[in-house]
Amino acid sequence: MNKLKYIFFFLSISFVVKGVESDYVWTSPSHNSSESMPCGGGDIGMNVWVENGDVLFYVSRSGAFDENNTMLKQGRFRVRLSPNPFLNATDFRQELKVNDGYVQISANGTTIQLWADVFKPVIHLEIKSGRNISSEIRYENWRYTDRLIRKNEGQQNSYKWAVPKGLVTMKDSIVATGNAVTFFHRNLPKTIFDVTVAQQGLESVKTQLYNPISNLTSGGKMWGDNLLFAGTEKGMYSGTDYRAWIFKSKKAFQKQSLMIALDISQAENTAAWNSALDKTIASINPKSDRRQTIGWWNAFWNRSFIHAGGEAAELSRNYTLFRYMLGCNAHSQWPTRFNGGLFTFDPVLVDSTLAFTPDYRKWGGGTFTAQNQRLVYWPMLKSGDFELMIPQFDFYNRILKNAELRSKTYWGHGGACFTEQLENFGLPNPSEYGWKRPDYSDKGVEYNAWLEYEWDTVLEFCQMILETKEYANANISKYKPLVESCVRFFDEHYRYLAEHRGRKVLDGDGKLILFPASGCETYKMANNPASTIAALRTVLKSLGNDSLLQTIPPIPLRDVNGTTMISPAKTWERVNNVESPQLYPVFPWRMFGVGNDSLEIARNTYFYDQDALKFRSHVGWKQDNIFAACLGLTDEAKRLNTLKLANGSHRFPAFWGPGFDWSPDHNWGGSGMIGLQEMLLQTTDDGGILLFPAWPHEWNVHFKLHAPKNTTVEAELKDGKVRVISIIPENRRKDIVIMIK
Repeated sequence: MNKLKYIFFFLSISFVVKGVESDYVWTSPSHNSSESMPCGGGDIGMNVWVENGDVLFYVSRSGAFDENNTMLKQGRFRVRLSPNPFLNATDFRQELKVNDGYVQISANGTTIQLWADVFKPVIHLEIKSGRNISSEIRYENWRYTDRLIRKNEGQQNSYKWAVPKGLVTMKDSIVATGNAVTFFHRNLPKTIFDVTVAQQGLESVKTQLYNPISNLTSGGKMWGDNLLFAGTEKGMYSGTDYRAWIFKSKKAFQKQSLMIALDISQAENTAAWNSALDKTIASINPKSDRRQTIGWWNAFWNRSFIHAGGEAAELSRNYTLFRYMLGCNAHSQWPTRFNGGLFTFDPVLVDSTLAFTPDYRKWGGGTFTAQNQRLVYWPMLKSGDFELMIPQFDFYNRILKNAELRSKTYWGHGGACFTEQLENFGLPNPSEYGWKRPDYSDKGVEYNAWLEYEWDTVLEFCQMILETKEYANANISKYKPLVESCVRFFDEHYRYLAEHRGRKVLDGDGKLILFPASGCETYKMANNPASTIAALRTVLKSLGNDSLLQTIPPIPLRDVNGTTMISPAKTWERVNNVESPQLYPVFPWRMFGVGNDSLEIARNTYFYDQDALKFRSHVGWKQDNIFAACLGLTDEAKRLNTLKLANGSHRFPAFWGPGFDWSPDHNWGGSGMIGLQEMLLQTTDDGGILLFPAWPHEWNVHFKLHAPKNTTVEAELKDGKVRVISIIPENRRKDIVIMIK
């Protein structure tokens, strides 16, 4: 896919109101980092809050992986003004200026603005006051020394529960002089990558494997006008000790600026890393950079929106706030992480038993769980955020060769084998793969009761790639080999397995025998699981590969007390988790649903499948809100999406979780976005555009969403009356079907 080209422009007042209805405001300071507000852009995320008069913010950058695959924060920054305008202020105001993408804090005639450049890795902080004030700026770092990884702390890296004795997070390099501090973490040549390759028997192809973390250096430089280094000091925050590098203003001021430039690269040495950082610094032009960044955010909000009123207002506001968080990773090399994205905070404030450093998050830093990641990315099609999908697509493209080498090394056939719990270098997470494996176990299979034979989640990203062509007329030629290799794996591998069991490689109907397989992590040792069959049938149809499509078995059905419904699989041996893959043919695969002749079978599955009923929930990655919307079940969709998109458990309402994962739970937010979109707009195979297929008639709403055939629809439901405001291209107006009752 070619990188999108942006046109920057200023927007009128009316356009700003249309893009985002209002900013998000707090009128009192926070108590700790769990009450922080997100701010970011490009691939930078900041948690911003005011505590005891100090302005604090964490800085995260996508891809800052250490030697153990923890995703490191760049540090914590503290701004203290004197006289302090924020301490006990009666006019305190902290605002997320959503339309322009920055945070503003004000009180007693003093204002601080904090923003990240969308196009280069630079953070700007600007202080303005109506009176002379002084400042103290602190860079705070808890990795000022090697830190032993404690019991249960391994969840932040790829070792998880199997941390080797004595394993440490290595210390950062930090140097302060004059008005600046430079900080970075440099990985050694040998990392968790080397350990994983040896564990999984891939030493013979090691030199061919992509390795993104050897010698990886991540960090940056903070500097400011009118500042002078004043020494260091130790401190404690949320149970973690740190060292602060302190800078003080040389003289009182009414205006002061601070900048932080960042760099991540596998530089040959620290001199090369510093040179790259200096190039970024030399490119800074605050005025034009600010103008371009605001232009990008304005265009971002104009490409789609959902504004609902009444009891749905909270849902659409939280949809918008979460979409802002996704927008902060638009130009990254790495996908937005499902388990907190760029906005995790001190773990003890999520779970009091986890008194670890701010780098901690459950389910790893460099481990990408596809079953969760997909929910972050599916809503970007209807929101029109195609450029945000590029990091996820490129991630799979970079690790394609590693996945193909797995197939060739272990089984001698072609195709890319992508497992669940996938490392950033394309191999299975070593702890999920299994440290204690019997000699007879297949080295290509994770020795894991939850993950064994779960290979189909990559197909969702393959379908997303194919659909970006339909939605945005995108050039996807660079990803075609990825998609073709993924489906090739299923064809060649299941023929390989059948050939090792008996004489015939296909069943009596000439179909592949998908055994052993897995219906998500739930229906294990499955034969012909519905989720895998639906995935293969849909992707192959989108690819136009009719010959291979003919070998894919039909969706398994079953009769229960005379009621026909989708079966999780033809057969299975045990139930291991709480997912409902019997409804995956509804979403994400859309083989059943509104406008489809088989709608009744899918609704039977939703209402009468005993496991689906037992597993039903709105928490975390649960998809029942999406299933209900896709099946046109308005009351159920209203109930579940109201629960899903209600305010989260932390002060910022889109900080959901931890759910099954971590806070802020991004697959919670992504599934909420999908559910709301599907209530408003669905499409059919014959080109129909269904408006309000599961939307309550009493909920007023104004929305703009995207559809296949490079289509954008803007419509309004007000007091029970529908108005289609615009549709681009106009010739698609004939395809619209209004479904509100």
